[in-house]
Amino acid sequence: MATVQITSPSGTSAGNVELPAEIFDCQVNVPLMHQVVTAQLAAARQGSQKTKSHSEVSGGGKKPYKQKGTGNARQGSIRSPQWAGGGHVHAIVPREYSERTPKKMKAAALRSALSDRARENHVHVLSTIVEGDKPSTKQGVQAVRNIATGKKVLIVVSISDLVGWFSLRNVKELHVVSPGQLNTYDVLNSDDVVFTKLALEEFLSGPRTGKSASAVGRATDAEVGA
Repeated sequence: MATVQITSPSGTSAGNVELPAEIFDCQVNVPLMHQVVTAQLAAARQGSQKTKSHSEVSGGGKKPYKQKGTGNARQGSIRSPQWAGGGHVHAIVPREYSERTPKKMKAAALRSALSDRARENHVHVLSTIVEGDKPSTKQGVQAVRNIATGKKVLIVVSISDLVGWFSLRNVKELHVVSPGQLNTYDVLNSDDVVFTKLALEEFLSGPRTGKSASAVGRATDAEVGA
C-alpha cells in the first residue's frame, strides 16, 4: 500500500494518505484498457447522419408525363434518384456505434490506468482546491501546479465541493470530474491525476446508491451548471 502526501493549497504538507494496493498497485492490463477506451470513444460518436431514400421524399404521386409519345425517356416518379430533389440510392441512416462493455471490465481498466499513473508518481492529493468559501481560479490553479507539472491534469473533485468546481471549471488544461465520472480515458489522457482529500475518500468508498443519492446528484449538477 503506497503512501502519498496530502498537500495544502499553499504547497505545505497536510499529512499523508494511503492508496489501496488493489486499486493503485494492481497489474496493468494494456489490452483491456485499449478495449475499454475504444468502446468509450465509439459511444461518444453521434451517428446522426441521415439522407432520405426514394420512399421518404415528398411528391411523386403520379407519373411526371405519359409513358410514350414525348420523346423523353420513360419516368415513373419524380422521387427517383435521377431527379432533382429525389431520394438517395442506398440512403444513409442513423447508426449506433456503442459497444457493450461490462461494468467489471470498466472497473478493471480504471484500476490499471490509476496503477500506471501511481507507479510513475503522477497521482497527487490536495487537502482542498481553495481555502475559504470564495472561488478563486488563480489560487486553484496555483494549488494544482504546486504538485502537478504535467501539461494536462485531471482533477477529481467531490460533487459537493462547489468552490472547487467554480474555481477550475474554465481552465483549459485542467479537466475536472467528480469521483463517479472518473474513467479510463480521462486518466490515460492526462499527465497527472489530482484528487482532493474528500474526492479520494468518496472514490474509495464506492458509488452512492439509492433515491437519496440521485436527488443529491441532480441538485448539485444544477448548481454546478448555474
